[in-house]
Amino acid sequence: MKEMKIAIIGTGNVGGALATKWSKASHQIFLGTKDATDFKGKHLLKNKNTQVYGIAEAVKQSEVVLVATPAAVAVEVAQSLGDTSGKVIIDTMNIVMGRGPLGFDNTTDAILANTSTNDVVKCFNTTGYNNMENPEYDNMAIDLFTCGDSVKGKKIAVQLAKDAGFSECYDIGGNDKFQLMEQFAWFWINLAMFQGQGREIAFKLLKR
Repeated sequence: MKEMKIAIIGTGNVGGALATKWSKASHQIFLGTKDATDFKGKHLLKNKNTQVYGIAEAVKQSEVVLVATPAAVAVEVAQSLGDTSGKVIIDTMNIVMGRGPLGFDNTTDAILANTSTNDVVKCFNTTGYNNMENPEYDNMAIDLFTCGDSVKGKKIAVQLAKDAGFSECYDIGGNDKFQLMEQFAWFWINLAMFQGQGREIAFKLLKR
């Protein structure tokens, strides 16, 4: 397994869960925050291989950037990353109930339009943070999905999904599938929150 240098922008539930998992998998974690002295997720600094910096500095030191902030600020966050040339960006965000970046129907296109890299993919958006903390159900790990035109980005997303304990991470296509991935996320949210199934539900692709 190749150890990676990963900037995590957004240290809430999703970013925090993945920071912890990837730290345990021996990746170098750079938490990127507006205020490095006062931020949500300070406890993450207790993890090994984990440091905190301003957003642009965290990105500068990384090869992979995970964005896990509210969808409505996707453009602002993308513009705060600094020089992303040569970086892979993984977008975990979803527009839910119309709360998203103005002028875009998905968050990943908003990132692409406001950064200097084309290696932007969507992943880690189709399930809850609880399933990132523990992706096992009855001794069987659940699955994730990724999409984007970047072959390099998807390869890294698949590896990081497995490093976080997921069984598989399936490639569902290119940039034209960004919105489909967000709709799939909404399907999980609808079942969990609005149809009363609760957060302890997940998807797995079965074959025969």
